[in-house]
Amino acid sequence: MELRNIISIDELNKEQILKIIESTIYFKEVLERDLKKVPALRGKTVVNLFYEPSTRTRTSFEIAAKRLSADVLNFAPSTSSLKKGETELDTIKTILAMKADLAVIRHKDSGFVKYISDNINIPVINGGDGRHSHPTQALLDLFTIYEHFKSMDKIEIAIVGDMLNSRVARSDILLFKQMGFSVFTVCPSMLLPEDMSYFGTENFNSIDDVIERCDVIYMLRMQFERQNRKLYPSVREYNRFFSLDISRFKKMKKGSILMHPGPVNRGIEIDGRILDMEEENMERIKISEQVSNGVAVRMSLLHYLLSQQ
Repeated sequence: MELRNIISIDELNKEQILKIIESTIYFKEVLERDLKKVPALRGKTVVNLFYEPSTRTRTSFEIAAKRLSADVLNFAPSTSSLKKGETELDTIKTILAMKADLAVIRHKDSGFVKYISDNINIPVINGGDGRHSHPTQALLDLFTIYEHFKSMDKIEIAIVGDMLNSRVARSDILLFKQMGFSVFTVCPSMLLPEDMSYFGTENFNSIDDVIERCDVIYMLRMQFERQNRKLYPSVREYNRFFSLDISRFKKMKKGSILMHPGPVNRGIEIDGRILDMEEENMERIKISEQVSNGVAVRMSLLHYLLSQQ
């Protein structure tokens, strides 16, 4: 069961995944207490090295580490010696020379986190690398689905949107299929990867093809920052086939749930009016709950890796 790093979902086996889910249940109970803290990682130091902007992932890792009583160092590239010409690897080695115990790394380049993990001697968690992988997002998504349905049997899920640029989609599909889910994709042809065999899913050309049958509708964020050219004619045209508006929301299968990794581009992936309804529709709209579950999942992962040392 030993696991040194969490770089990609395909490095985890089913037994390890279920162990993480079981541990997350406990840590979510901790977060619901008046005293939301346990001494499990007292004396350990976690370093967050985020080379890309992040609110949810970086903050949830910081909170998770503090809830476990670990010390946290947040690294800001804009104020580091990188500006003086130091390499990223040398910068990381300098930080780790200060006796950090685990590094959480996010980077714009696919494969960067794996490269760093191969060159340092402490556990590494991938906080998202380029278009490649976002394993902790996938694990919190899985936990959110499990917690709602109390089961992982016969789940049908549609992942809708920008497949080409989404590291979340890649990690989610790998994880969901490993757990036996039926996974469908809904994406325009110009936002599909050239080789869809990687995903091994059936792709549909409109959200209307899946809205009434699936247990989970998972909307992806349109990755404008990764698009070096305009890949879709207009927002209006995208809305016509792929966005979730009020009428489509009402057609969702009874008992189904809506998810999104955040941040949401209002009016593009999801009608803003649906987001404003979340508080009174928490059984259906799970976007805020995904954020909450992210802390518990990351507590589980930090504890899992550091308790083995």
